[in-house]
Amino acid sequence: MGTENAGTEQRQPVMADVAKLAGVSHQTVSRVLNGAPHVRPDTRERVLAAIRELDYRPNSAARALVTRRSQTLGVVSFDSTLYGPASMLEGIERAARSAGYFVSVTSLRSLDGRSVQEAVDRLRDQGVEGVVVIAPQTSTVSAVARLSSSVPLVAVGSGNQTQVPMVSVGNRYGAGVATGHLLDLGHRTVHHVAGPANWLESQDREEGWRLALQAAGAPVPEVERGDWSARSGYQAGLRIAELPDVTAVFCANDHMALGLLRALHEAGRSVPDEISVVGFDDIPEAAYFIPPLTTVRQDFGELGRRALELLVEELEGGSTSRAHAQISPEMVLRRSVAPANRR
Repeated sequence: MGTENAGTEQRQPVMADVAKLAGVSHQTVSRVLNGAPHVRPDTRERVLAAIRELDYRPNSAARALVTRRSQTLGVVSFDSTLYGPASMLEGIERAARSAGYFVSVTSLRSLDGRSVQEAVDRLRDQGVEGVVVIAPQTSTVSAVARLSSSVPLVAVGSGNQTQVPMVSVGNRYGAGVATGHLLDLGHRTVHHVAGPANWLESQDREEGWRLALQAAGAPVPEVERGDWSARSGYQAGLRIAELPDVTAVFCANDHMALGLLRALHEAGRSVPDEISVVGFDDIPEAAYFIPPLTTVRQDFGELGRRALELLVEELEGGSTSRAHAQISPEMVLRRSVAPANRR
């Protein structure tokens, strides 16, 4: 019985089977699999058709033994359902796939130095060629700066405070544009609902808001601080609704803006006729808020692409870079803002 079953087991196709079916050499199949440019289009199509017909799957472990490259990159992230960090991770994964790399992700509950170092060490044990560290908090930046690693590293979302290559969003610039837009509409000043004090994005957006007000000679109101959640934006909104002179609010993210809009509605403060509101991120739901939210959009796909580009430069160049790539955000105008004189 055992011998009969063994004889009827279906053998997994190998590269030689693909070559035979396509009528080419196994070297040609290898060139197609590795994306080599010097393959005729009709030959490439025959090989790909044979791969599909046979359902051939390359042996990545065997290829790594031959090429001494795993084609795998590591990503150190953290447990979060927040739109920004989750979208950063998605952008990095998509860019890696497009460049022909696999991705191994390690998610952390704590972003202290020891946890980050242990995560990088685990990824190195898996044979990754390089590591991307999503570093949104001040503790992560300190951890990245102290990392001891023999593999190339790129940090994402960490501003310019590390000695490793990094990619970040121009949060200070985006906050300044948002605040300046409200001032240009005639608002005497702009109130701010900030994110957590230990987040770099929160720090930069608060600084951009403050600098824009100071440059315009406008009063700088006391900051309302939230934790990125709609609930914290709602609580800040209840306090802001009690201030009769408030005509404009810039929120450090769209979820807090959503909570703020709810609180203002419950308090009978009309948006945008009485109070204009601007968010940051441009989450997919922002266009469907009531009213649709004016916000600052981040291109997370470009963030991932640039992070991967820096990492590949490290891998292929063999030298440590200190490049800093910054992605500029852009304003998305919707119906949550209006000139101050509409009040």
